[in-house]
Amino acid sequence: MWVWEDCFKNAGVAAAAAALAATSRISVGIGLLPVPLRNAAITAMEFATLARLHPGRLIPGIGHGVQVWMEQVGARVASPMTLLREHTDAQRRLLAGESVTVSGRYVKLDNVRLDFPPDPPPPLMLGGGGPKSLALAGQLGAGTLLTAMLSDDDVAHACEVVREARAGGDVAVPGEHAIVATQMIATGPGAQERIDAEVPGWGRRVDEGIGVAGDAATIAAALLRWADLGVTSVAVQPTQDEPDLPGLVAFLGQEVRPLLT
Repeated sequence: MWVWEDCFKNAGVAAAAAALAATSRISVGIGLLPVPLRNAAITAMEFATLARLHPGRLIPGIGHGVQVWMEQVGARVASPMTLLREHTDAQRRLLAGESVTVSGRYVKLDNVRLDFPPDPPPPLMLGGGGPKSLALAGQLGAGTLLTAMLSDDDVAHACEVVREARAGGDVAVPGEHAIVATQMIATGPGAQERIDAEVPGWGRRVDEGIGVAGDAATIAAALLRWADLGVTSVAVQPTQDEPDLPGLVAFLGQEVRPLLT
């Protein structure tokens, strides 16, 4: 299950804590916390606390945030890439239990060490949309969170950028690299119309192939296409006017999921 942090809608850490406390088996991801709003040490403390309370179930994600929103709250920085690089490096080291001293352009820590680091530390995901952000996620993250409302071509390009970044130099987290994408899905009567009505609100056109509507076979085929492109996990996003959210969840688990194995 993925929760999110958007200004000024929903707080990611609080939502993740509630979801983790209400469940016992599922993983809960935060996609994502904007680092301009968050001190690296405090964020590490929050991630560590959740990871220790719910071992192996937290998947934290961080990123630049929406720059217009960062401007609104007085947190926009001149170089979001530098900030994300510095924050990620400090965050990963703190969660690993290291004593961290850094004096970067934005992140400054003096002999900071978590008294109770999680063991093992949670996989720190990075999110982004542009090629530089995707490359940074490939180099520094345990996985990459792609932006929402992407077409097949968008996903193919993003996965290729991440792969090239990991193949072209040193990576901070070796081994398997997760790539998580979000697909808007609708089924049942009026499914395509509901998607078409929502897509323009995200700044995309209805003829760009955004979202998928149809029966279980149609939706499974769309998800498998993304798997072939390099996506390792898909977060399903319902339309805002989804008439039966529990029914959609049951449909995905009972009818779509068996077609993906």
